[in-house]
Amino acid sequence: MTRGRPIAFSPDEAASAAMQVFWARGYDAASTRDLLEAMHISRSSLYQAFGNKEQLFLEALRRYREALVKRLGRWLETAPSAMAFLDSLFGETAGEAGSERAALGCLIFNSACELGQRGDLPSQHARQSLAAITGFFHRAVRQAQREGDIAPERDAAALASYLTMGMAGLRTLLKSGADGEQASQAAELLLDGLRR
Repeated sequence: MTRGRPIAFSPDEAASAAMQVFWARGYDAASTRDLLEAMHISRSSLYQAFGNKEQLFLEALRRYREALVKRLGRWLETAPSAMAFLDSLFGETAGEAGSERAALGCLIFNSACELGQRGDLPSQHARQSLAAITGFFHRAVRQAQREGDIAPERDAAALASYLTMGMAGLRTLLKSGADGEQASQAAELLLDGLRR
């Protein structure tokens, strides 16, 4: 049995390039040709390293999710408080109004909206990624409750879902072209809901 040719490119760089394509175009609209051009690899190399477009998307989404949760986790750990972290997170997100980053949205929210409840693997992984964001927000809410900024009797799981919904809505507003004032007001109202 002969072995396949050794991979002569960086799978890490290729997957990162693919992630950018899926992020900008979505799962369905990202053609294999688009992906190959961005990754600078051949079709055979794609299949050898990642399997197929679906598997490549799952890998790209995994990388995005893990990097996002890790970055948010470091931010939370270094913030003066969990509430200060949430204020900064939503405030800085709102501050992206009108930027190229705002127009891209979030790969996780974009994918969840596009793939909906299809029941296939990409859809399932998009929902798992949403759950990871909600899980992270749950951690932040529990910390804020311990620190006395959110009432301890409030349902932390419900508030975590509220924050996920709020961030998804804020990202949608930004992607649709909302200006900075609109986005900032929405973020402030959202966070006021935590303090009541």
